[in-house]
Amino acid sequence: MTDTLTPVLTAYWDEPDIFTLEGYRRTGGYQALPKALGMPRRDVITAVKDSGLRGRGGAGFPTGVKWGFLPEGDAKPHYLVVNADESEPGACKDMPLIMANPHVLIEGSIIASYAIGASHAFIYIRGEVLHVIRRLRHAVAEAYEAGLLGTDILGSGFDLDIIVHAGAGAYICGEETALLDSLEGKRGLPRNKPPFPAVAGVYALPTNVNNVESIASAPAIILNGAEWFAGIGTEKSKGYGMFSLSGHVTTPGQYEAPLGTTLRQLLDVGGGIRAGHQLKFWTAGGSSAGILTDEHLDMPMDFESVAAAGSGLGTRSVQVFDETTCVVRVMLRWMEFYQHESCGKCTPCREGTYWLVRLIERLERGQGTDGDIDKLLDICDNIVGRAFCALGDSVGPPLTSAVKYFRDEFLRHQKEGGCPFDPAASTLWSAS
Repeated sequence: MTDTLTPVLTAYWDEPDIFTLEGYRRTGGYQALPKALGMPRRDVITAVKDSGLRGRGGAGFPTGVKWGFLPEGDAKPHYLVVNADESEPGACKDMPLIMANPHVLIEGSIIASYAIGASHAFIYIRGEVLHVIRRLRHAVAEAYEAGLLGTDILGSGFDLDIIVHAGAGAYICGEETALLDSLEGKRGLPRNKPPFPAVAGVYALPTNVNNVESIASAPAIILNGAEWFAGIGTEKSKGYGMFSLSGHVTTPGQYEAPLGTTLRQLLDVGGGIRAGHQLKFWTAGGSSAGILTDEHLDMPMDFESVAAAGSGLGTRSVQVFDETTCVVRVMLRWMEFYQHESCGKCTPCREGTYWLVRLIERLERGQGTDGDIDKLLDICDNIVGRAFCALGDSVGPPLTSAVKYFRDEFLRHQKEGGCPFDPAASTLWSAS
């Protein structure tokens, strides 16, 4: 551990049995649950509000405020839905968290369900990660057997059932309303808003949808207090978070640190850029955020600072690329992903992503023109803010920032009649 890191969710990942009920309890697990169940529901919500916890799924909306949106005394069933459909390029924190310590998510889900008055909780997880699904279902079964799920949990009179639902592997289902449609057995397509899920979510009933890390953070907040959590991070971005450091770094991995940590600090604990190379560009929030360069090495990675730099903190998917990387090829791979994952419901995203891929392919082959670059920006402008959901809004920032910082590289492909970079040099196992 270094002064940069604040391991809480990741504190016991090196324990060989932390994923079991016995291992989790040995390290302090399920101590927050009886405390929460002994508090009035509104006090649990207030504690999460006062902690300053903001959604860890990308949008950064205050978690306690979102919990408070669900109506009280409406005599309707309420539902909690945990969004574990992590699938954006670079995003890799929720699956390791569930795999390493599924019970912290279960405890957080019970606390959140109690706070919002839900007797059913769904954990929606992408179907490709079968090993993670099996581990989570095993942990849920352990919790039932121990009386932590089911009826009259810990003698509190509170009942809760948790259902682990495997999705079919669609990035669009990470959007909360598309997730709800998929959960109901429909094709995963985003819904019109309003009504918002807090009013009409799953089965058209009040629903709270939260990210895995957001829900998993609840036990520590309840156990240690809102002031403890609020004392970490920055003034407007409270607490700690998991930074997924990947790419051309010596030691990639999950680094749990206060919000406001800089890339330079993360690289220090991650061993720096791979030997013999230097930083070219990086992302703070995955492929849906604008790329950044070495001029942002000391920028605090909090919601406000990253937004001011023209990017987004997102899921803190910190992808690092060195000078061997062709930015045009990276943009092509990302746009191919977004085109493939577009649900096709709206014209801007369906048609726009198709033409972006065609144009970048031409530019990457060295057959493009100066006008193609301007056409890329024009297409982005016609997608962002005009698409039906946030998938379309994810397309523009990486491309517009790539042109902003590396326009000469796009033109260099044209001048040299092809890509001037050696693809083998940028692979992680390359000796060059």
